[in-house]
Amino acid sequence: MTDANRETGIREELSCAESALAASMLLADSGFPLDAVSRLYYSLLFRVRALLLTAGLEPKSHEGALRLLSLHFVKTGRLEPEASHLFSRLMKYREEADYNPSYTFAADEVRRLHDETAALSNRIADLIRQSGFRM
Repeated sequence: MTDANRETGIREELSCAESALAASMLLADSGFPLDAVSRLYYSLLFRVRALLLTAGLEPKSHEGALRLLSLHFVKTGRLEPEASHLFSRLMKYREEADYNPSYTFAADEVRRLHDETAALSNRIADLIRQSGFRM
């Protein structure tokens, strides 16, 4: 992958992340908490994939993204363990939201998850900038 391709990929992933984060709040505010949580997960997935691209890493699956994040950013101390914990929780919540019709989320829980996701998103943005990629 060339640097130009990598930078394009990072920009595209970050654009998708912003869209998913905005959609999550619209959905939550409109009374669709399950869909909001799903969009929060995808927002973080896109950001994680952008971060992994800075290291030349391209996960082949959702679980692969989590493993690579943990190995290359958490275990090296560049991100706190809570980063992979949040990503893992959102992955589980997204699966529940998509496949378990009896699963529910309270509005305050969705807001808390949004705030945690936004904070981690900012930390990921810092790491992407530190890697020399424009945002």
